[in-house]
Amino acid sequence: MYIHELSLRSFRNYDQLSLTFDHKINVIIGENAQGKTNLMEAIYALAFTKSHRTPRDKELIQWDAEYGKIKGSIFKRNRRFPLEIVISTKGKKAKLNHIEQKRLSDYIGALNVVMFAPEDLNLVKGSPQVRRRFIDMEIGQIQPTYIYHLGQYQKILRQRNHLLKDLQRKPHADRTMLGVLTDQLMEHAATIVDRRFKFMQLLRSWATPIHEGISRKLEKLDISYNASVKVSEDMNLDTIKKIYMEKFSEIETKEIERGTTLAGPHRDDLIFYVNGKDVQTYGSQGQQRTTALSLKLAEIELIHSEVGEYPILLLDDVLSELDDYRQSHLLHTIQGKVQTFVSTTSIDGIEHEALEHAEIFHVREGTIEVEK
Repeated sequence: MYIHELSLRSFRNYDQLSLTFDHKINVIIGENAQGKTNLMEAIYALAFTKSHRTPRDKELIQWDAEYGKIKGSIFKRNRRFPLEIVISTKGKKAKLNHIEQKRLSDYIGALNVVMFAPEDLNLVKGSPQVRRRFIDMEIGQIQPTYIYHLGQYQKILRQRNHLLKDLQRKPHADRTMLGVLTDQLMEHAATIVDRRFKFMQLLRSWATPIHEGISRKLEKLDISYNASVKVSEDMNLDTIKKIYMEKFSEIETKEIERGTTLAGPHRDDLIFYVNGKDVQTYGSQGQQRTTALSLKLAEIELIHSEVGEYPILLLDDVLSELDDYRQSHLLHTIQGKVQTFVSTTSIDGIEHEALEHAEIFHVREGTIEVEK
């Protein structure tokens, strides 16, 4: 899988842009605030229909434009087909092979992308929200219906929280609607958690040996799903639903008192252990970075095992954040099998044979020149 062509219109600081890429490694060089990350963001948005940097779509559109457009021509399973995302103040439209998709969840998964940026080093030491976003985005790539369940869950959760606040002010009001919303929420919650468990098992199976290799067999990585409800990865979907039903019944009065939903996937977390110790709390910065790198490399292999092709890898200003050994391990692992985009202010000091035959692009003030 690789992107052959990319064109942008009124996207961030790009008025008009059309590029053709090498199917191996493409290096985007430029000073800060010139448009390197904007180009990476465009590829990411072409895959996920949204930015990795902001939840506000209007920020992607040039200030004086009515809409922004991203078009790509990709090769997947030896076939070439177009993708298109149009972002406007009225919403988003996604086209797959020239056909507009009724739901964005029907589009996601057409292009598989793994991004590794400096903020991903916070995957281990950051907030639970960061780790939930990580697992949700990756499951959505290989199981697009997961995005549907997640969207429905978030919608019902907002409605339920609003109702709980009303009941907090009026504790003797009729609770019939709360029961309806709880049943709906529980169905999606159980499905989400069940799929997260299965994904975590796959992720662990890839990340553990990769981490062992990077650490020269000195460390063993393990991953645990920390659920807000007492469910475990060896339970089936029906059992998970039953436990959720019991939990929501148990905490209903407390939820009304507090005016918010106190259990569910939106309160869950991933815990990473190195040699049996919680790496977020007790790990060194080096261990935390090795864990983050292992997870990203595991993503690549996991997607390949599930969809049959390697995803596109975006390395956005991250090589300078890794020491020489981790840089070398990363570039050696991806060499020759993953189309990779590397953004950096300079490749000086980054010595690896993978970059010797890379396509080089220079970015300056929203314009890009290909190095001859």
